[in-house]
Amino acid sequence: MSPGDKLRSLRERLGLTLRDVEAASSRIAENHQNPDYTIPISRLSDIETKSIVPSIYRLYSLAAIYRASLPELFALFDVDLGRIHVDSTVVNPTQTHLAKNFHAFSVRMPVKLDPAFSLSKTSNFGRLIMEWGTAPLVFLEQFENANFTYGYVGLEDFTMYPLLLPGSFVQVDESKNKVVDAQWQTEYERPIYFVQTRQGFTCCWCDQEGANTVLLPHPLSPVRARTVRSDRDVEILGQIIAVAMRLDSSSLSPGSTTRLLSRSI
Repeated sequence: MSPGDKLRSLRERLGLTLRDVEAASSRIAENHQNPDYTIPISRLSDIETKSIVPSIYRLYSLAAIYRASLPELFALFDVDLGRIHVDSTVVNPTQTHLAKNFHAFSVRMPVKLDPAFSLSKTSNFGRLIMEWGTAPLVFLEQFENANFTYGYVGLEDFTMYPLLLPGSFVQVDESKNKVVDAQWQTEYERPIYFVQTRQGFTCCWCDQEGANTVLLPHPLSPVRARTVRSDRDVEILGQIIAVAMRLDSSSLSPGSTTRLLSRSI
């Protein structure tokens, strides 16, 4: 069914004639003092039967007359406004900018988490999502991308402190689950891995030593390095490629901060 056929079906379902739409659009045009909002009978007929794409003003009038949202009408023409935030990343602007003007269209997002989720422990956030639902929060749609998983750094996990603060959310590329051995110029170049051990999840640097994997904390962290068996005691889920974290101390738990300071003295 063409976009025009869908528009005609929508009009007929509302019991409106071509003349009804023309008259209603004329009132909208008068209200805005702009004749571009008017949809003459001949033009509406062309839109419905000849695959003519309406202008933005006439599309607005159709949305108002048919009691439909603009995203719904855009979707009739295979334009998904809910993906504006995704397509904007393809542009790859060279200047730092604000991420704004993304309207809150309905998207898929987590609505039910595993009751075992605890703010104090580092967790694989993707595995804790028990149910997805629809809500108008645009950026959370990316959580359903099967190519990545998402982790939460527990408030008591200071393994990569101060490079990665407790309370951070991290994006993990599961395709990069092999330890890379190279000479790193700075700590920012060295890949941080999201790993699962018998004790739980953590974020750390990794080294391979024969049949063992060495889990390396940040040098300023109070956490000690650990050596575990690669084949049975650790699973490298992937490399951390993005992080969202607060830069003030309010995101840290008071008890953990006290222990950190006492170990650092």
